[in-house]
Amino acid sequence: VQLQAYGGGSVQPRKSLRLSCVVSGLSLGEYSIGWFRQAPGKERVGLSCARPNGDDPYYDDAVKGRFAVLRDNAKNTVYLQMNNLRPEDTAVYYCAASISSSGFDADVYDYWGQGTQVTVSS
Repeated sequence: VQLQAYGGGSVQPRKSLRLSCVVSGLSLGEYSIGWFRQAPGKERVGLSCARPNGDDPYYDDAVKGRFAVLRDNAKNTVYLQMNNLRPEDTAVYYCAASISSSGFDADVYDYWGQGTQVTVSS
């Protein structure tokens, strides 16, 4: 099983980025896919979770209304569209897959990608 997160970069505030999480070795339609981030000196926190049954994704309050997750099971890819980025969004972003649960508890996720850096600065 492999998850590859990419699409990070350096942008100015109020700009947008789209992250991709490409999944191989599992049936994406059976898994919840979570996006997390970890800023320097801080704990990893959950941002969004795309559920396998097609129900609306979960979003943390810090990103609700600015970030949107879209899963494309045919391409084995889950996207995180990030709009109106702020300096406080600077972090390493990770995607993860869980067969058993959904939400923001990192412990329920079975597989993790390697992370991609997002830097928001003027």
